[in-house]
Amino acid sequence: MRIILDAMGGDNAPLAPLEGAARAVKELGVEVTLSGDENKIKALAEEHSILLSGIRLLHTEEVITMEDQPTEVVKSKKNCSMAIGMQALADGEGDAFVSAGNSGALLVGATMIPRRIKGIKRAAMAPVLPTAKGHAILMDGGANTECRPEMLEQFGIMGAVYMEKVMGIPSPKVALINNGAEECKGRELDVEAYQLMKAADINFVGNIEGRDVPSGNADVLVTDGFTGNIVLKLYEGLGKFFAGKIKEMFTGAGKIGALFMMDKLSGLKDSFDYKKVGGAVLLGISKPVIKAHGSSDGEAFFHAIRQAKNCVEGRVCETIAEAMAARKAQAKDAE
Repeated sequence: MRIILDAMGGDNAPLAPLEGAARAVKELGVEVTLSGDENKIKALAEEHSILLSGIRLLHTEEVITMEDQPTEVVKSKKNCSMAIGMQALADGEGDAFVSAGNSGALLVGATMIPRRIKGIKRAAMAPVLPTAKGHAILMDGGANTECRPEMLEQFGIMGAVYMEKVMGIPSPKVALINNGAEECKGRELDVEAYQLMKAADINFVGNIEGRDVPSGNADVLVTDGFTGNIVLKLYEGLGKFFAGKIKEMFTGAGKIGALFMMDKLSGLKDSFDYKKVGGAVLLGISKPVIKAHGSSDGEAFFHAIRQAKNCVEGRVCETIAEAMAARKAQAKDAE
């Protein structure tokens, strides 16, 4: 399996992507193509004694920054590491693409270069959140601030495919984030989306309120990107808040008390650690594209590559395409 990695994207590039790639080659048995400045990558590999066996270098000196407009990835910066990497993906030189670079540019580039799956209205940024029962995927985490009901329905279908194929959850529960559990609650968008999801071939369990999102009673959390991004940032903020409070508790508990709690607290910390999850998948794109956290280190890039590998092995994109084709056939038969 071949994973393409944007070596110049993220706060710690290109060293962190290089470290993650080298570990992935060794532990996951994948081949990695690094898209970026070949001279810088080779110099860092020599300086840090990192073997480049199993790693292919795709040279480009241009980089798209966080200050660039997202559309520049397909306009004035067509030769940046992100664009070149995604073009290689579209050309069949790799099975999946990972980047910690500009989120907007990644979304635009993925939509324009490898392109969306036929029938999908919009690709969704899909981060995985920790819950009381494991994990849930948030659809959409910020890519589409304005949505139509049919887009939310597709988010639910795509999220269900991911949770089943990658996370191993049979018949994942799909819920619509709303301001009440009743079927008639919410905006016109939510009311109409409810009816579409109710009729869709998914395990739709109805509305879920914000306070119940961490419960784990739903595996796929569907909403528009504006609401979803607020949920995501609130989650991140609460994680930092509780980490600080736990640290205060440790300070007052003494060494013996801290030892008794260490294992459980370590597990809690790991569940909130983005480094262990990998990244947010861009669901709806014809091939797996993973958005790693901007501050990813080598460990985070390793897990993002692992996540990309799981998407390929689980045939996530192919299954979504098959679901869309089946829905189109059903609609045609119903005419």
